[in-house]
Amino acid sequence: MRSFAFLALFAISSSVAAVPLQPLIVPPFDPSKILCQLPILKKYLCPLAGTAALNRATPLGTARGVADVDGAYRFPVRYASAPRWGPSTLVSSWDLPNGFTTPSSLPLACPQDGVDESAFSEDCLSMVLYVPPSLTLTSNAPILVWIHGGSFVVGSATGPGLDGSKLAIATDSIVIAVQYRLGVLGFMAPNGATNLAVKDVITALQFIKKIAPSFGGSSSKITLAGQSSGATMIRALLATPAASSLFKSAIIQSDPMNFGFLSSQTQATLQNFFNEQTGCASTDSNCLNAMSLDDVLDSQDALLNNAFGLDPSTGRNVPIRPVLDGSVINTPLDSTKPFPTVSKPVLLTTVTQEAAFAIYSAFTTPLPEQALIPVCDDTFGEERTDVVVSSPHYAVPPGVNGTFDARVQLQTIGTDYLWKCSGWTFARNWVQHGGTAYVGQFVVGASYPGNEAVPYCLTPGVVCHQDDIQIVFGTVPNPTSAQSALITEIQKRYKAFLNNGNPNAAGVATWSKATNSDVKAMVLGGTGQVAVGACSPNFWGDAVQYDYQFYNA
Repeated sequence: MRSFAFLALFAISSSVAAVPLQPLIVPPFDPSKILCQLPILKKYLCPLAGTAALNRATPLGTARGVADVDGAYRFPVRYASAPRWGPSTLVSSWDLPNGFTTPSSLPLACPQDGVDESAFSEDCLSMVLYVPPSLTLTSNAPILVWIHGGSFVVGSATGPGLDGSKLAIATDSIVIAVQYRLGVLGFMAPNGATNLAVKDVITALQFIKKIAPSFGGSSSKITLAGQSSGATMIRALLATPAASSLFKSAIIQSDPMNFGFLSSQTQATLQNFFNEQTGCASTDSNCLNAMSLDDVLDSQDALLNNAFGLDPSTGRNVPIRPVLDGSVINTPLDSTKPFPTVSKPVLLTTVTQEAAFAIYSAFTTPLPEQALIPVCDDTFGEERTDVVVSSPHYAVPPGVNGTFDARVQLQTIGTDYLWKCSGWTFARNWVQHGGTAYVGQFVVGASYPGNEAVPYCLTPGVVCHQDDIQIVFGTVPNPTSAQSALITEIQKRYKAFLNNGNPNAAGVATWSKATNSDVKAMVLGGTGQVAVGACSPNFWGDAVQYDYQFYNA
């Protein structure tokens, strides 16, 4: 570059030697600007711009997108179709979701309670791609596939905070948010077909592998990521042989692993009850297809309200979930059966107060200490309760005077057994049988929309269930300095994990791998490792059984 600048100065001084020279500013030489004018290189080695960036040739036709406000190119697409309670099939052409004609329109959600019916459609097997402008057709960039949560009955790919633009740019990856059928439409086919929603996600992954190169993505570098029931869906896919070749690693956030998958017997019990609610014979497709979505959702509500009474192994929170059917899902990935040999790297996180929203919304005023035992009895039964309440892990802190609010203990117990300790048990099993696991806990979060309904979740230092989502996506409104620092750290770690299955990167503290005896859980938003507490191998899962052990023993 300096030689070019010297030649330019020499030529000027030779031709106008008598004219006083002014300082010459020569811009840095950028060979890409010249090379990118060559048609073949412009197409494959240079970032696309203008119309070409928003109109991509794919094996299924032209993908049309828009420029997202946060900088990425956004492409909504319908990836599959499915008849009611039938298996999904891959589309044969690239189409916008829901018959929309402009790519700025985001897909409608799958049918669910709590939203206006104009916001959902049974034709909901759609996804949204967020593509960084920097990618070229030969980038072979990693792909993060986000599976939304919502207890398998609510949620969508366009939920609050799920705009993948900032995450895609920060990680130099394609971020894709996927929808799948929810509730009874995804898990309670009257003819007994199981795990339709799990199969939907498999179909989505097949679609992604097919079109990934058209956006500069690598079909061999797909990582699944999800939170809550989205994380449970990922665990189901880890237990599904048909999905194994479709992704290379997994990020599992706040998975309530205590529940396990439903057994075939429990599924049959719930299925029979639901079929009765429909008023149709299980083989009468005309009657079933004629049901309005209101009637379908009313029948679903009846099932949700009665599931625990029909079979306590469903638990009280997520009775509709993946089924260990022996065909789609063939291993429980828990302590009830031999753990399979595994190899994929997993990153597994929870937040500090996972159970706070549930506990403090169920009990809106302080609970006297003597309420601890009956509330625990209702959840665990007498035998498990005796061990839990007598444990020093959940004792009233020393030095407390007067009445102690039992909600503090209940929140810690709920967080440990539903999320944290069951996740740590999974991590130890995963490592023992050949996989790599990194475990962490968010101690800084951003209050997720809806969590403000529980004032405790707005308490400084409290991180409730879902409060990690906007940190990961970088979509926190007006972040504090602590939130901004954690966003930068997490996205740097995710970028490394997407590329090589290891969340360690320059400029951040070392995140140690879990072992089969010590998960070495990292504090995310602080320093050091998380205190083991009740999550030792000899308490939860041993002295006190998880639900999947208790009901399947």
